[in-house]
Amino acid sequence: MHEDPDERAPASPEETLRLIEAERAAAQRNMQPDPRLTYVPWGVAWLVGFGLLFLRLGPDGRVFVAMPGWLPLAVLYVLLIAAFVVSGVSAARAGRHVRGVSSVQGLRYGVSWAAGFASVVVIASRFSDRLPDPEVVLLWSGLSVAVVGVLYIAGAAIWQSRDMFALGGWITLVNIGGFLAGPGWHSLATSLAGGGGMLVAGFVEWLRWRRGQC
Repeated sequence: MHEDPDERAPASPEETLRLIEAERAAAQRNMQPDPRLTYVPWGVAWLVGFGLLFLRLGPDGRVFVAMPGWLPLAVLYVLLIAAFVVSGVSAARAGRHVRGVSSVQGLRYGVSWAAGFASVVVIASRFSDRLPDPEVVLLWSGLSVAVVGVLYIAGAAIWQSRDMFALGGWITLVNIGGFLAGPGWHSLATSLAGGGGMLVAGFVEWLRWRRGQC
């Protein structure tokens, strides 16, 4: 004789709490983008793009790997655009489940990224013709990384994320240190410490996201 589901003993308080927690974690995962799609594309872009810049225009103008002068910056900005698209689409999909103030915050935060990089293009273009090639690379790179670091810190203030604040602070410190060290060194620091930091942050955030603890 089969047991009627309606006649089963009620779940224990512990089991009920476990089910509630599982539902809460699943709901949070649906409303938050996969951290791998948020951080990993940027980490790869920096690791590869700035790595090529270092190999082509190292400290004191040293060339470690011969390649066309335009290639590293072209690769970097193509990868940055791809990272922006991937992370933006991921955030938009997660944002479909969010309404109200949080939705407006996310939209305005996304617009701030576009505004920040548009400002970089305008400012850097103004001075590029007046500087030697290594300084031009340093100008574009330093401004771009500065925008990312500051916007991560701003995002941490919006969503009260300590990890995001730590990453933004780390990127800012790496950028300042590399900029003061000069052309070549900035590219190396941003590639390894900046890009590597994003990859680590993406992995750590992904583990928490899986557990619904973000």
